[in-house]
Amino acid sequence: MTASGAEPTLFERIAAREIPARIVAETDRVIAFHDIAPKAPVHVIVTPKRGDYRDVVELASADPALLAELVDVANGIAADLADGDFRLIFNTGPGGGQTVFHVHAHVLAGGLEEASLAG
Repeated sequence: MTASGAEPTLFERIAAREIPARIVAETDRVIAFHDIAPKAPVHVIVTPKRGDYRDVVELASADPALLAELVDVANGIAADLADGDFRLIFNTGPGGGQTVFHVHAHVLAGGLEEASLAG
């Protein structure tokens, strides 16, 4: 549950296995799963299991080690599912395309010429 005691976010519910997802990687603090509406041949969401941080700016300020772990997991996913080349996108704020306010990154690989996304 979020630090504030609010209702669990969508991603916390996925991490708790309350909502099914195709999980591709997991550590003690990070979970990664296939996006349900992929914008590229490889489109994986990488997020902390806890919803303590709304966006990447909050995460970077409060827990840079967790941000580094998230990037490391993303890199491993790209190595496993693609050729190692990838985009790592953090949407921040409604104007930046963020629709789930639990920090997360999109790992995109393969066929990226026309990929755009919100999330």
